[in-house]
Amino acid sequence: MAAIEAFVSAINGVVWGPMMLVLILGVGLFLSIGLKLMPILRIGTGFRLLWRGRTASAEDEKEGEIPPFQALMTAMSATVGTGNIAGVATAIFLGGPGALFWMWITALIGMATKYSEAVLAVRFRETDAMGQHVGGPMYYIKNGLGKNWAWMGVLFAIFGACAGFGIGNTVQSNSVAAVLQANFDIPVWVSGVVMMVLVAAVILGGIKRIGQVAGALVPFMALFYLLTGLVVLVINAPLLPQALELIFTHAFSPVAAQGGFAGAAVWAAIRFGVARGVFSNEAGLGSAPIAHAAAQIHDPVRQGLIAMLGTFLDTLVICTITGLVIVSSGAWTGGESGAALTSQAFASALPSFGNYLVAIALALFAFTTIIGWSFYGERCIEFLFGVRAITPYRVLWVVAIPLGATLSLDFVWLVADTLNAMMAIPNLVALALLSPVVFKLTREYFSRH
Repeated sequence: MAAIEAFVSAINGVVWGPMMLVLILGVGLFLSIGLKLMPILRIGTGFRLLWRGRTASAEDEKEGEIPPFQALMTAMSATVGTGNIAGVATAIFLGGPGALFWMWITALIGMATKYSEAVLAVRFRETDAMGQHVGGPMYYIKNGLGKNWAWMGVLFAIFGACAGFGIGNTVQSNSVAAVLQANFDIPVWVSGVVMMVLVAAVILGGIKRIGQVAGALVPFMALFYLLTGLVVLVINAPLLPQALELIFTHAFSPVAAQGGFAGAAVWAAIRFGVARGVFSNEAGLGSAPIAHAAAQIHDPVRQGLIAMLGTFLDTLVICTITGLVIVSSGAWTGGESGAALTSQAFASALPSFGNYLVAIALALFAFTTIIGWSFYGERCIEFLFGVRAITPYRVLWVVAIPLGATLSLDFVWLVADTLNAMMAIPNLVALALLSPVVFKLTREYFSRH
């Protein structure tokens, strides 16, 4: 096992090296400039379209399987997960408070990335053998770049089908099992089995049932966590100015060792801030456009404007709450990491029950992530082997949940982190090459509106 961990760690060091950070931030910045910062300037337009997209119009309802609102909630069900609770904590533990700043930068740039992904997903989607609309990087690579680039779409589908078992399955069940055992003394195998049964009940109904569950559950759980976090921040209000100073200072200068914190260089803040930011909002990974391709919408730009809100809400709102709670509480110097650090930070302001609220939020977040990512994996495996492969993949997906609950957390995070990067590479290359299509469709849309 040690040899496997060392091998995966070596790969991780390469794929998450300087070139990956340049690729993620570079492509996002290029798209932001090419779009003239439209995603940031048009956030209000996105929210208006989202509100109208709760139901599909008569013109749009034949264009997909689920309304635009449910498409975003399905995408957010996959992104709002342990990355928002344990991932932020891990970034601060490894990179210091400055990591939160680099998560913000990744999100601002990532809005253009997520917008472009959804535009291309709707523009180049297909109808499969079951009459459902399918799309995502593998399809916009194949249909947008042509046969010479088809191998890259295959690579994405392989990485996506495998990565789902890390970022979207075992990482989630592992984190939930650990936090429920720590707070409620529930055996990890019990948590794993219960999650397995609940997930199976949802994913067997396909994208329509996933969309319905996500549309109902995601807004509720996000609001629950936000309100809890805001209560803590009100309690910690006198400490917030100092927390913000730490975040901005250590984004550009090293942070010394103190308490249980080992210290971190600026490079660590950038690396873990960007890596955990991408892990949380998935901008650039190519996963979210798979859900947006199922939206009942005719115009790709409209869905892109809705899709970019996922990055805004996920990182600039939810992750920010987590990060500010952790830094303002001072718990980040105590030596804890992951969900345990977040629980400690909430409990310091809300003694006796703050940690329980985090445990409940984490369980809800992880459950929706598992069902959202099951759909992503299905679409990747369908692209590779056809619709007949969907059922076997679902069985493997469900079986992996209790197994993931008993694995080493460090190894699960390492594998998920590595597979994320391997997914992102072909997608980011495709986004850069297909950017003229995005820019053209955007200009045409806003010239009409």
